[in-house]
Order: sequence, then C-alpha cells, then structure tokens
Amino acid sequence: MASTHSEAARILGERIRGVRLGLGMSQEEIAQLADIHVTNLGKIERGQANPSLTTIVRVSGVLGTDPAELVRGLGLEDLPDTTRPLTVADFVRERRSRGR
Repeated sequence: MASTHSEAARILGERIRGVRLGLGMSQEEIAQLADIHVTNLGKIERGQANPSLTTIVRVSGVLGTDPAELVRGLGLEDLPDTTRPLTVADFVRERRSRGR
C-alpha cells in the first residue's frame, strides 16, 4: 500500500521546522502568531499534513521567510506514487502522436 504522506510534505515540514528552530521559537508561539492550531503545525512539521496555500503563506509570513523558499525544488516526483500525474508536455506529445 502506497503512503499517503508525500516526500513534498516531509521536506516542507523539515524546512518550516528548521526556520522555526533557527529563530528559537516554539510550535505554540508560531501557531498562535499564524492563527493556526498547534496540532496542525505539528502535523505539518512531521510531514503528516498537506497544508493549504493560505497556511503556507501564513506560516512563512510569521517566520519571516518567502513561501517560495519553503517549496523550492519540490516537484511531481515528490508526490505519492498513487498515480502518475500527466504533465502538459505529456498531453501535447500524446495528442500530436495521434495526429490531432
């Protein structure tokens, strides 16, 4: 059975935790400042949650970092292997091969 937790979520969580610890802040303090539940922040840091864009922006803002830095380099290959996502390039290539 494939894991429902992605490598992307794990990496994002590690990055958030690293910045937080570098600032000497607790999960409780960051969660309060970002207006999210501390349990949610803990799950994010452990890679057990898939935070919304709003949550990523809130947390990064509180941490004083650009949200792009938290997700830099993450790609389709970092998502669970349940299905292979079709990229636009794949779609166009297939459509051209069928003569459409």
